[in-house]
Amino acid sequence: METVLRGVGVSDGVAVGEVRHMGTAVLEPPVRTVAADEVEREQARARQAVEWVAADLVARGNLAGGEAQAVLEAQALMARDPELATDVERRIAEGSTAERAVYDAFAAYRVLLLGAGDYLAGRVADLDDVRNRLVARLLGVPMPGVPDSDYPYVLVARDLAPADTALLDPALVLGFVTQEGGPTSHSAILARALGVPAVVAVPGAGELVEGTTVALDGSDGQVVIEPGEELRAELVARAEQRRAAVAAVSGPGATSDGHAVPLLANIGGVGDVAAAVQAGAEGVGLFRTEFLFLDDHKQAPSVEVQQEAYRQVLEAFPEGRVVVRVLDAGADKPLDFLTPAEEPNPALGVRGLRTLLDHPEVLAGQLTALARAADGLSVRLEVMAPMVADRADAAQFAAACQAAGLPAKVGAMVEIPSAALRAGALLREVDFLSLGTNDLAQYTFAADRQTGSLARLQDPWQPALLDLVHAAAQAAQTRGKSCGVCGEAAADPLLACVLTGLGVTSLSMSPTAIPRVRATLAQYTLAACQEAARAALAADTPQEAREAVKGVLGVA
Repeated sequence: METVLRGVGVSDGVAVGEVRHMGTAVLEPPVRTVAADEVEREQARARQAVEWVAADLVARGNLAGGEAQAVLEAQALMARDPELATDVERRIAEGSTAERAVYDAFAAYRVLLLGAGDYLAGRVADLDDVRNRLVARLLGVPMPGVPDSDYPYVLVARDLAPADTALLDPALVLGFVTQEGGPTSHSAILARALGVPAVVAVPGAGELVEGTTVALDGSDGQVVIEPGEELRAELVARAEQRRAAVAAVSGPGATSDGHAVPLLANIGGVGDVAAAVQAGAEGVGLFRTEFLFLDDHKQAPSVEVQQEAYRQVLEAFPEGRVVVRVLDAGADKPLDFLTPAEEPNPALGVRGLRTLLDHPEVLAGQLTALARAADGLSVRLEVMAPMVADRADAAQFAAACQAAGLPAKVGAMVEIPSAALRAGALLREVDFLSLGTNDLAQYTFAADRQTGSLARLQDPWQPALLDLVHAAAQAAQTRGKSCGVCGEAAADPLLACVLTGLGVTSLSMSPTAIPRVRATLAQYTLAACQEAARAALAADTPQEAREAVKGVLGVA
Protein backbone atom coordinates (compact mmCIF):
# COMPACT_ATOMS: atom_id res chain seq x y z
CA MET A 1 0.00 0.00 0.00
CA GLU A 2 1.22 3.47 -0.84
CA THR A 3 1.84 5.90 2.02
CA VAL A 4 -0.48 8.89 1.83
CA LEU A 5 0.19 12.29 3.41
CA ARG A 6 -2.66 14.77 3.62
CA GLY A 7 -2.60 18.53 3.60
CA VAL A 8 -4.62 21.35 2.11
CA GLY A 9 -5.00 21.35 -1.66
CA VAL A 10 -4.60 24.96 -2.79
CA SER A 11 -4.00 24.77 -6.54
CA ASP A 12 -5.72 22.23 -8.77
CA GLY A 13 -3.93 19.67 -10.89
CA VAL A 14 -1.96 16.44 -10.55
CA ALA A 15 1.83 16.21 -10.49
CA VAL A 16 3.96 13.05 -10.42
CA GLY A 17 7.70 13.38 -10.06
CA GLU A 18 10.81 13.05 -7.94
CA VAL A 19 11.21 15.10 -4.77
CA ARG A 20 13.70 17.94 -4.74
CA HIS A 21 14.08 19.97 -1.56
CA MET A 22 14.37 23.71 -1.35
CA GLY A 23 17.94 24.93 -0.87
CA THR A 24 19.01 25.14 2.76
CA ALA A 25 18.86 28.39 4.65
CA VAL A 26 21.97 30.53 5.00
CA LEU A 27 24.25 29.38 7.80
CA GLU A 28 24.76 31.57 10.81
CA PRO A 29 27.77 33.81 10.08
CA PRO A 30 30.73 33.55 12.45
CA VAL A 31 31.28 36.04 15.23
CA ARG A 32 34.27 38.26 14.42
CA THR A 33 35.27 41.64 15.78
CA VAL A 34 36.21 44.32 13.27
CA ALA A 35 38.73 47.06 13.95
CA ALA A 36 37.61 50.66 14.30
CA ASP A 37 39.06 51.58 10.91
CA GLU A 38 36.90 48.86 9.27
CA VAL A 39 33.57 50.09 10.66
CA GLU A 40 32.78 52.53 7.87
CA ARG A 41 33.59 49.95 5.20
CA GLU A 42 31.40 47.31 6.88
CA GLN A 43 28.51 49.76 7.19
CA ALA A 44 28.82 50.56 3.49
CA ARG A 45 28.81 46.82 2.68
CA ALA A 46 25.60 46.40 4.68
CA ARG A 47 23.91 49.32 2.91
CA GLN A 48 24.97 47.99 -0.51
CA ALA A 49 23.62 44.53 0.32
CA VAL A 50 20.29 46.01 1.39
CA GLU A 51 19.96 47.96 -1.84
CA TRP A 52 20.96 44.96 -3.95
CA VAL A 53 18.50 42.60 -2.26
CA ALA A 54 15.67 45.16 -2.27
CA ALA A 55 16.25 45.91 -5.96
CA ASP A 56 16.36 42.18 -6.74
CA LEU A 57 13.03 41.63 -4.97
CA VAL A 58 11.42 44.54 -6.85
CA ALA A 59 12.81 43.23 -10.15
CA ARG A 60 11.44 39.75 -9.46
CA GLY A 61 8.08 41.34 -8.71
CA ASN A 62 8.13 43.31 -11.95
CA LEU A 63 8.87 40.13 -13.91
CA ALA A 64 6.16 38.13 -12.15
CA GLY A 65 3.46 40.83 -12.03
CA GLY A 66 0.07 40.25 -10.46
CA GLU A 67 -0.17 38.99 -6.90
CA ALA A 68 3.57 38.44 -6.72
CA GLN A 69 4.47 42.04 -7.38
CA ALA A 70 2.75 43.39 -4.28
CA VAL A 71 4.16 40.63 -2.08
CA LEU A 72 7.74 41.13 -3.26
CA GLU A 73 7.57 44.91 -3.05
CA ALA A 74 6.41 44.51 0.55
CA GLN A 75 9.48 42.35 1.18
CA ALA A 76 11.70 45.02 -0.38
CA LEU A 77 10.22 47.49 2.10
CA MET A 78 11.12 45.09 4.87
CA ALA A 79 14.74 44.96 3.65
CA ARG A 80 14.91 48.76 3.65
CA ASP A 81 13.27 49.20 7.05
CA PRO A 82 14.99 52.25 8.61
CA GLU A 83 14.84 50.87 12.16
CA LEU A 84 16.57 47.68 11.07
CA ALA A 85 19.18 49.72 9.19
CA THR A 86 19.87 51.81 12.29
CA ASP A 87 20.26 48.67 14.41
CA VAL A 88 22.63 47.09 11.87
CA GLU A 89 24.84 50.20 11.78
CA ARG A 90 24.89 50.37 15.60
CA ARG A 91 26.01 46.74 15.85
CA ILE A 92 28.76 47.30 13.28
CA ALA A 93 29.92 50.41 15.20
CA GLU A 94 30.21 48.15 18.25
CA GLY A 95 32.51 45.75 16.37
CA SER A 96 30.35 43.28 14.40
CA THR A 97 30.93 42.39 10.78
CA ALA A 98 28.22 43.45 8.34
CA GLU A 99 26.86 39.90 7.95
CA ARG A 100 26.83 39.24 11.70
CA ALA A 101 25.18 42.60 12.39
CA VAL A 102 22.44 41.83 9.85
CA TYR A 103 21.92 38.37 11.30
CA ASP A 104 21.65 39.64 14.88
CA ALA A 105 19.49 42.67 14.05
CA PHE A 106 17.01 40.49 12.17
CA ALA A 107 17.00 37.98 15.03
CA ALA A 108 16.01 40.72 17.47
CA TYR A 109 13.29 42.00 15.13
CA ARG A 110 12.08 38.44 14.66
CA VAL A 111 11.49 38.12 18.41
CA LEU A 112 9.46 41.34 18.35
CA LEU A 113 7.27 40.07 15.51
CA LEU A 114 6.65 36.74 17.20
CA GLY A 115 5.50 38.55 20.32
CA ALA A 116 3.30 41.05 18.47
CA GLY A 117 0.33 38.78 17.85
CA ASP A 118 -0.61 36.28 15.16
CA TYR A 119 -0.91 38.77 12.30
CA LEU A 120 2.67 40.05 12.48
CA ALA A 121 4.04 36.69 13.63
CA GLY A 122 2.85 35.36 10.29
CA ARG A 123 5.33 37.69 8.55
CA VAL A 124 8.34 35.97 10.14
CA ALA A 125 8.81 33.68 7.12
CA ASP A 126 9.10 36.74 4.86
CA LEU A 127 11.53 38.36 7.32
CA ASP A 128 13.68 35.23 7.43
CA ASP A 129 13.86 35.15 3.65
CA VAL A 130 15.07 38.76 3.51
CA ARG A 131 17.69 38.02 6.20
CA ASN A 132 18.91 34.93 4.33
CA ARG A 133 19.28 36.89 1.11
CA LEU A 134 21.19 39.70 2.81
CA VAL A 135 23.56 37.33 4.61
CA ALA A 136 24.13 35.29 1.44
CA ARG A 137 24.95 38.46 -0.47
CA LEU A 138 27.40 39.59 2.20
CA LEU A 139 29.06 36.17 2.45
CA GLY A 140 29.26 35.80 -1.33
CA VAL A 141 27.45 32.45 -1.36
CA PRO A 142 24.50 31.36 -3.56
CA MET A 143 21.06 32.58 -2.56
CA PRO A 144 18.90 30.02 -0.79
CA GLY A 145 16.02 28.99 -2.97
CA VAL A 146 14.72 26.75 -5.72
CA PRO A 147 17.27 24.07 -6.71
CA ASP A 148 18.80 23.92 -10.16
CA SER A 149 17.70 20.88 -12.14
CA ASP A 150 17.91 19.53 -15.69
CA TYR A 151 14.66 17.60 -15.34
CA PRO A 152 11.17 18.30 -13.93
CA TYR A 153 10.56 17.62 -10.24
CA VAL A 154 8.18 18.14 -7.32
CA LEU A 155 9.50 20.88 -5.04
CA VAL A 156 9.29 20.24 -1.30
CA ALA A 157 9.92 22.93 1.32
CA ARG A 158 9.06 23.93 4.86
CA ASP A 159 7.45 26.94 3.22
CA LEU A 160 8.08 28.88 0.05
CA ALA A 161 9.26 32.46 0.14
CA PRO A 162 7.31 34.71 -2.24
CA ALA A 163 10.52 35.59 -4.10
CA ASP A 164 10.96 31.90 -4.98
CA THR A 165 7.32 31.11 -5.74
CA ALA A 166 6.86 34.14 -7.97
CA LEU A 167 9.36 33.00 -10.58
CA LEU A 168 8.90 29.23 -10.50
CA ASP A 169 9.26 27.70 -13.95
CA PRO A 170 6.18 25.45 -14.48
CA ALA A 171 8.15 23.53 -17.09
CA LEU A 172 10.54 22.36 -14.35
CA VAL A 173 8.49 22.54 -11.15
CA LEU A 174 5.67 20.07 -11.69
CA GLY A 175 4.09 20.96 -8.37
CA PHE A 176 5.04 21.75 -4.81
CA VAL A 177 4.42 20.50 -1.31
CA THR A 178 5.03 22.54 1.83
CA GLN A 179 4.98 21.64 5.48
CA GLU A 180 3.60 25.02 6.51
CA GLY A 181 1.32 27.61 4.92
CA GLY A 182 -2.42 27.74 4.46
CA PRO A 183 -5.04 28.16 1.71
CA THR A 184 -4.60 31.94 1.69
CA SER A 185 -0.84 32.12 2.32
CA HIS A 186 1.32 33.97 -0.18
CA SER A 187 2.67 30.73 -1.64
CA ALA A 188 -0.85 29.31 -2.15
CA ILE A 189 -2.11 32.45 -3.86
CA LEU A 190 0.90 32.59 -6.16
CA ALA A 191 0.62 28.87 -6.96
CA ARG A 192 -2.92 29.40 -8.21
CA ALA A 193 -1.80 32.38 -10.25
CA LEU A 194 0.93 30.25 -11.87
CA GLY A 195 -1.34 27.26 -12.40
CA VAL A 196 1.07 24.95 -10.53
CA PRO A 197 -0.51 22.06 -8.53
CA ALA A 198 0.19 22.58 -4.84
CA VAL A 199 -0.54 21.09 -1.44
CA VAL A 200 0.35 23.01 1.73
CA ALA A 201 0.28 22.33 5.50
CA VAL A 202 1.45 18.73 5.00
CA PRO A 203 2.81 17.20 8.25
CA GLY A 204 6.02 15.28 7.55
CA ALA A 205 6.70 16.89 4.18
CA GLY A 206 10.20 17.87 5.28
CA GLU A 207 11.06 14.21 5.93
CA LEU A 208 10.43 13.11 2.34
CA VAL A 209 13.64 11.62 0.98
CA GLU A 210 15.29 13.44 -1.92
CA GLY A 211 14.63 11.56 -5.17
CA THR A 212 11.53 9.77 -3.86
CA THR A 213 8.68 9.73 -6.37
CA VAL A 214 5.46 11.33 -5.16
CA ALA A 215 2.08 12.06 -6.69
CA LEU A 216 0.17 15.07 -5.46
CA ASP A 217 -3.38 16.12 -6.19
CA GLY A 218 -3.85 19.85 -5.66
CA SER A 219 -7.62 19.54 -5.56
CA ASP A 220 -7.99 17.18 -2.59
CA GLY A 221 -4.69 17.74 -0.74
CA GLN A 222 -3.40 14.18 -1.22
CA VAL A 223 0.34 13.40 -1.47
CA VAL A 224 1.13 9.76 -2.26
CA ILE A 225 4.65 8.43 -1.67
CA GLU A 226 5.94 5.97 -4.28
CA PRO A 227 2.58 5.59 -6.03
CA GLY A 228 1.99 2.40 -7.98
CA GLU A 229 1.39 2.48 -11.72
CA GLU A 230 -2.34 1.92 -11.28
CA LEU A 231 -2.77 4.86 -8.91
CA ARG A 232 -0.59 7.09 -11.09
CA ALA A 233 -2.74 6.31 -14.08
CA GLU A 234 -5.91 6.95 -12.10
CA LEU A 235 -4.71 10.36 -10.86
CA VAL A 236 -3.52 11.43 -14.30
CA ALA A 237 -6.77 10.25 -15.91
CA ARG A 238 -8.78 12.19 -13.33
CA ALA A 239 -6.77 15.32 -14.09
CA GLU A 240 -7.22 14.85 -17.85
CA GLN A 241 -10.97 14.49 -17.40
CA ARG A 242 -11.04 17.76 -15.46
CA ARG A 243 -9.01 19.52 -18.16
CA ALA A 244 -11.29 18.21 -20.94
CA ALA A 245 -14.39 19.34 -19.07
CA VAL A 246 -12.92 22.80 -18.63
CA ALA A 247 -11.96 23.14 -22.31
CA ALA A 248 -15.49 22.20 -23.41
CA VAL A 249 -17.16 25.22 -21.79
CA SER A 250 -16.80 28.85 -22.85
CA GLY A 251 -18.72 32.11 -22.67
CA PRO A 252 -20.13 34.02 -19.69
CA GLY A 253 -20.42 32.31 -16.33
CA ALA A 254 -23.81 30.68 -15.70
CA THR A 255 -25.48 27.67 -14.15
CA SER A 256 -26.84 24.94 -16.43
CA ASP A 257 -30.32 26.51 -16.37
CA GLY A 258 -29.03 29.93 -17.42
CA HIS A 259 -28.69 31.78 -14.10
CA ALA A 260 -25.93 34.31 -14.80
CA VAL A 261 -22.91 34.36 -12.50
CA PRO A 262 -20.40 36.85 -13.96
CA LEU A 263 -16.83 35.60 -13.61
CA LEU A 264 -14.37 38.42 -13.05
CA ALA A 265 -10.61 38.68 -12.54
CA ASN A 266 -8.51 39.92 -9.63
CA ILE A 267 -5.71 42.11 -10.98
CA GLY A 268 -3.00 44.41 -9.70
CA GLY A 269 -2.45 46.56 -12.77
CA VAL A 270 -2.33 46.71 -16.54
CA GLY A 271 0.26 43.90 -16.62
CA ASP A 272 -2.41 41.42 -15.49
CA VAL A 273 -5.02 42.42 -18.07
CA ALA A 274 -3.83 40.09 -20.87
CA ALA A 275 -4.20 36.98 -18.70
CA ALA A 276 -7.66 38.10 -17.59
CA VAL A 277 -8.83 38.65 -21.17
CA GLN A 278 -7.33 35.33 -22.31
CA ALA A 279 -9.18 33.50 -19.52
CA GLY A 280 -12.48 34.99 -20.66
CA ALA A 281 -12.99 37.26 -17.67
CA GLU A 282 -16.16 39.33 -17.99
CA GLY A 283 -14.42 42.22 -16.31
CA VAL A 284 -12.46 42.95 -13.16
CA GLY A 285 -13.91 42.22 -9.75
CA LEU A 286 -10.91 43.46 -7.77
CA PHE A 287 -8.41 45.99 -9.12
CA ARG A 288 -5.83 46.39 -6.36
CA THR A 289 -4.40 49.89 -6.64
CA GLU A 290 -1.61 49.52 -4.06
CA PHE A 291 1.07 48.89 -6.68
CA LEU A 292 0.98 52.50 -7.87
CA PHE A 293 1.74 53.70 -4.36
CA LEU A 294 4.72 51.38 -3.80
CA ASP A 295 7.08 53.18 -6.18
CA ASP A 296 7.56 56.18 -3.90
CA HIS A 297 6.92 55.54 -0.24
CA LYS A 298 7.31 59.21 0.70
CA GLN A 299 4.28 60.54 -1.17
CA ALA A 300 1.26 59.47 -3.21
CA PRO A 301 1.60 59.32 -7.01
CA SER A 302 0.21 62.35 -8.82
CA VAL A 303 -3.36 62.42 -10.13
CA GLU A 304 -1.93 62.36 -13.67
CA VAL A 305 0.16 59.22 -13.04
CA GLN A 306 -2.81 57.46 -11.46
CA GLN A 307 -5.17 58.55 -14.23
CA GLU A 308 -2.98 57.02 -16.94
CA ALA A 309 -2.62 53.70 -15.10
CA TYR A 310 -6.34 53.42 -14.40
CA ARG A 311 -7.32 54.34 -17.96
CA GLN A 312 -5.19 51.55 -19.44
CA VAL A 313 -7.11 48.99 -17.39
CA LEU A 314 -10.53 50.53 -18.04
CA GLU A 315 -9.93 50.61 -21.80
CA ALA A 316 -9.25 46.84 -21.80
CA PHE A 317 -12.87 46.08 -20.85
CA PRO A 318 -14.95 48.45 -23.02
CA GLU A 319 -18.23 46.61 -22.41
CA GLY A 320 -17.33 45.00 -19.10
CA ARG A 321 -17.33 45.89 -15.43
CA VAL A 322 -14.24 47.05 -13.55
CA VAL A 323 -14.39 47.21 -9.75
CA VAL A 324 -11.58 49.31 -8.31
CA ARG A 325 -10.55 49.01 -4.68
CA VAL A 326 -9.14 52.27 -3.41
CA LEU A 327 -5.79 52.16 -1.64
CA ASP A 328 -5.60 49.47 1.04
CA ALA A 329 -2.62 50.59 3.12
CA GLY A 330 -1.59 49.56 6.62
CA ALA A 331 -0.94 46.27 8.45
CA ASP A 332 1.28 44.21 6.09
CA LYS A 333 1.22 46.98 3.43
CA PRO A 334 2.70 49.99 5.25
CA LEU A 335 3.47 53.26 3.49
CA ASP A 336 5.79 55.77 5.15
CA PHE A 337 3.59 58.80 4.46
CA LEU A 338 0.35 57.14 5.60
CA THR A 339 0.89 54.33 8.08
CA PRO A 340 1.37 55.05 11.81
CA ALA A 341 4.96 54.32 12.83
CA GLU A 342 4.02 52.21 15.82
CA GLU A 343 0.83 50.29 16.53
CA PRO A 344 0.40 47.46 19.07
CA ASN A 345 -1.41 45.38 16.46
CA PRO A 346 -1.51 46.87 12.94
CA ALA A 347 -4.02 44.29 11.73
CA LEU A 348 -6.50 45.79 14.18
CA GLY A 349 -5.31 49.35 13.74
CA VAL A 350 -5.44 52.11 11.19
CA ARG A 351 -5.63 50.34 7.83
CA GLY A 352 -7.74 50.41 4.68
CA LEU A 353 -10.49 53.02 4.69
CA ARG A 354 -9.44 54.18 8.16
CA THR A 355 -6.10 55.27 6.72
CA LEU A 356 -7.76 57.13 3.85
CA LEU A 357 -10.23 58.92 6.11
CA ASP A 358 -7.25 60.12 8.15
CA HIS A 359 -5.69 61.39 4.89
CA PRO A 360 -8.65 62.69 2.85
CA GLU A 361 -6.37 64.38 0.33
CA VAL A 362 -4.98 60.97 -0.75
CA LEU A 363 -8.49 59.55 -1.17
CA ALA A 364 -9.66 62.64 -3.05
CA GLY A 365 -6.68 62.41 -5.42
CA GLN A 366 -7.38 58.77 -6.19
CA LEU A 367 -11.10 59.33 -6.78
CA THR A 368 -10.38 62.34 -9.01
CA ALA A 369 -7.93 60.27 -11.08
CA LEU A 370 -10.54 57.51 -11.48
CA ALA A 371 -13.21 60.00 -12.55
CA ARG A 372 -10.90 61.45 -15.21
CA ALA A 373 -9.76 58.00 -16.36
CA ALA A 374 -13.36 56.87 -16.94
CA ASP A 375 -14.35 60.00 -18.84
CA GLY A 376 -15.68 59.12 -22.30
CA LEU A 377 -15.42 55.33 -21.82
CA SER A 378 -18.30 52.84 -21.96
CA VAL A 379 -16.85 50.60 -19.22
CA ARG A 380 -19.00 50.15 -16.10
CA LEU A 381 -16.74 51.56 -13.40
CA GLU A 382 -17.42 50.65 -9.77
CA VAL A 383 -15.32 51.78 -6.81
CA MET A 384 -15.18 50.20 -3.37
CA ALA A 385 -13.54 50.86 -0.03
CA PRO A 386 -11.57 48.24 1.94
CA MET A 387 -12.09 47.47 5.64
CA VAL A 388 -15.52 49.04 6.06
CA ALA A 389 -16.72 48.40 9.61
CA ASP A 390 -20.14 50.07 9.80
CA ARG A 391 -22.67 52.40 8.19
CA ALA A 392 -20.71 55.50 9.25
CA ASP A 393 -17.67 54.25 7.31
CA ALA A 394 -19.81 53.52 4.25
CA ALA A 395 -21.45 56.95 4.43
CA GLN A 396 -18.12 58.78 4.60
CA PHE A 397 -16.79 56.87 1.61
CA ALA A 398 -19.95 57.50 -0.43
CA ALA A 399 -19.74 61.21 0.40
CA ALA A 400 -16.09 61.34 -0.74
CA CYS A 401 -17.02 59.70 -4.06
CA GLN A 402 -19.84 62.16 -4.60
CA ALA A 403 -17.59 65.11 -3.78
CA ALA A 404 -15.08 63.92 -6.40
CA GLY A 405 -17.82 63.76 -9.06
CA LEU A 406 -17.15 60.06 -9.62
CA PRO A 407 -19.48 58.57 -12.28
CA ALA A 408 -19.52 55.12 -10.76
CA LYS A 409 -21.36 52.79 -8.46
CA VAL A 410 -19.98 52.96 -4.93
CA GLY A 411 -19.43 49.86 -2.82
CA ALA A 412 -18.07 48.50 0.42
CA MET A 413 -15.85 45.49 1.01
CA VAL A 414 -17.11 43.07 3.63
CA GLU A 415 -13.96 41.91 5.41
CA ILE A 416 -15.00 42.51 9.01
CA PRO A 417 -17.75 40.43 10.68
CA SER A 418 -19.60 43.60 11.74
CA ALA A 419 -20.00 44.55 8.08
CA ALA A 420 -21.54 41.17 7.22
CA LEU A 421 -23.86 41.19 10.23
CA ARG A 422 -25.06 44.74 9.45
CA ALA A 423 -24.86 44.52 5.66
CA GLY A 424 -28.35 45.95 5.33
CA ALA A 425 -27.27 49.13 7.08
CA LEU A 426 -24.23 49.49 4.79
CA LEU A 427 -26.47 49.12 1.75
CA ARG A 428 -28.44 52.21 2.76
CA GLU A 429 -25.26 54.14 1.87
CA VAL A 430 -23.66 52.16 -0.97
CA ASP A 431 -24.72 50.41 -4.17
CA PHE A 432 -23.03 47.03 -3.78
CA LEU A 433 -20.99 44.76 -1.52
CA SER A 434 -17.89 42.70 -2.24
CA LEU A 435 -16.85 39.96 0.16
CA GLY A 436 -13.10 39.66 0.80
CA THR A 437 -13.19 36.15 2.23
CA ASN A 438 -9.48 36.02 3.10
CA ASP A 439 -9.64 38.86 5.61
CA LEU A 440 -13.20 38.00 6.64
CA ALA A 441 -11.98 34.55 7.71
CA GLN A 442 -8.95 36.06 9.43
CA TYR A 443 -11.06 38.40 11.55
CA THR A 444 -13.88 35.93 12.14
CA PHE A 445 -11.57 33.27 13.59
CA ALA A 446 -8.80 35.54 14.95
CA ALA A 447 -6.41 33.47 12.83
CA ASP A 448 -3.66 35.04 10.73
CA ARG A 449 -3.74 33.66 7.22
CA GLN A 450 0.05 33.31 7.07
CA THR A 451 0.24 31.02 10.10
CA GLY A 452 0.31 27.42 8.87
CA SER A 453 -0.73 25.92 12.19
CA LEU A 454 -4.01 27.85 11.90
CA ALA A 455 -4.75 26.73 8.34
CA ARG A 456 -7.97 24.95 9.34
CA LEU A 457 -9.39 28.27 10.53
CA GLN A 458 -8.56 29.89 7.20
CA ASP A 459 -10.46 27.23 5.28
CA PRO A 460 -13.13 29.06 3.24
CA TRP A 461 -15.43 26.09 3.78
CA GLN A 462 -15.76 26.96 7.47
CA PRO A 463 -19.54 27.03 8.14
CA ALA A 464 -19.24 30.15 10.31
CA LEU A 465 -17.66 32.01 7.39
CA LEU A 466 -20.40 30.76 5.06
CA ASP A 467 -22.98 32.05 7.58
CA LEU A 468 -21.54 35.55 7.20
CA VAL A 469 -21.44 35.27 3.40
CA HIS A 470 -25.09 34.19 3.46
CA ALA A 471 -26.08 37.10 5.72
CA ALA A 472 -24.46 39.68 3.45
CA ALA A 473 -25.79 38.13 0.24
CA GLN A 474 -29.32 37.93 1.59
CA ALA A 475 -29.21 41.55 2.75
CA ALA A 476 -28.18 42.60 -0.76
CA GLN A 477 -30.83 40.42 -2.40
CA THR A 478 -33.54 41.93 -0.18
CA ARG A 479 -32.56 45.40 -1.37
CA GLY A 480 -32.11 44.46 -5.02
CA LYS A 481 -28.39 45.12 -4.93
CA SER A 482 -25.36 43.03 -5.86
CA CYS A 483 -23.00 41.13 -3.57
CA GLY A 484 -19.89 39.57 -5.09
CA VAL A 485 -16.98 37.57 -3.72
CA CYS A 486 -13.43 38.62 -4.58
CA GLY A 487 -11.53 36.46 -2.08
CA GLU A 488 -9.75 33.21 -2.82
CA ALA A 489 -12.93 31.27 -1.98
CA ALA A 490 -14.24 32.19 -5.43
CA ALA A 491 -11.43 30.19 -7.08
CA ASP A 492 -12.65 26.88 -5.62
CA PRO A 493 -15.03 25.45 -8.28
CA LEU A 494 -17.14 23.43 -5.86
CA LEU A 495 -17.33 26.29 -3.38
CA ALA A 496 -18.29 28.61 -6.25
CA CYS A 497 -21.47 26.56 -6.59
CA VAL A 498 -22.15 26.97 -2.86
CA LEU A 499 -21.53 30.73 -3.01
CA THR A 500 -23.95 30.98 -5.92
CA GLY A 501 -26.52 29.08 -3.91
CA LEU A 502 -26.00 31.44 -0.97
CA GLY A 503 -27.02 34.36 -3.19
CA VAL A 504 -23.63 35.74 -4.28
CA THR A 505 -24.11 37.54 -7.60
CA SER A 506 -20.57 37.50 -9.07
CA LEU A 507 -17.25 35.76 -8.47
CA SER A 508 -13.80 37.28 -8.91
CA MET A 509 -10.56 35.30 -8.81
CA SER A 510 -7.10 34.81 -10.30
CA PRO A 511 -7.49 34.55 -14.10
CA THR A 512 -6.12 30.99 -14.16
CA ALA A 513 -9.04 29.80 -12.00
CA ILE A 514 -11.80 31.19 -14.22
CA PRO A 515 -12.06 28.32 -16.78
CA ARG A 516 -12.50 25.64 -14.11
CA VAL A 517 -15.07 27.64 -12.16
CA ARG A 518 -16.99 28.35 -15.38
CA ALA A 519 -17.04 24.65 -16.33
CA THR A 520 -18.17 23.52 -12.88
CA LEU A 521 -21.00 26.05 -12.59
CA ALA A 522 -22.26 24.98 -16.02
CA GLN A 523 -22.88 21.45 -14.70
CA TYR A 524 -25.49 22.41 -12.10
CA THR A 525 -28.81 24.22 -11.89
CA LEU A 526 -29.37 27.14 -9.57
CA ALA A 527 -31.66 24.91 -7.48
CA ALA A 528 -28.83 22.36 -7.09
CA CYS A 529 -26.47 25.13 -5.99
CA GLN A 530 -29.03 26.32 -3.43
CA GLU A 531 -29.44 22.80 -2.09
CA ALA A 532 -25.65 22.49 -1.86
CA ALA A 533 -25.53 25.79 0.05
CA ARG A 534 -28.11 24.56 2.57
CA ALA A 535 -26.08 21.38 3.08
CA ALA A 536 -22.88 23.37 3.70
CA LEU A 537 -24.58 25.67 6.21
CA ALA A 538 -25.94 22.67 8.12
CA ALA A 539 -22.44 21.22 8.64
CA ASP A 540 -20.27 21.81 11.70
CA THR A 541 -16.81 21.52 10.12
CA PRO A 542 -15.23 22.39 6.76
CA GLN A 543 -14.70 18.69 6.06
CA GLU A 544 -18.36 17.91 6.72
CA ALA A 545 -19.42 20.84 4.56
CA ARG A 546 -17.31 19.63 1.62
CA GLU A 547 -18.54 16.07 1.88
CA ALA A 548 -22.16 17.17 2.22
CA VAL A 549 -21.87 19.33 -0.90
CA LYS A 550 -20.16 16.54 -2.84
CA GLY A 551 -23.08 14.29 -1.90
CA VAL A 552 -25.66 16.80 -3.09
CA LEU A 553 -23.85 17.52 -6.36
CA GLY A 554 -22.84 13.92 -7.03
CA VAL A 555 -19.09 14.56 -6.96
CA ALA A 556 -16.85 11.56 -6.32
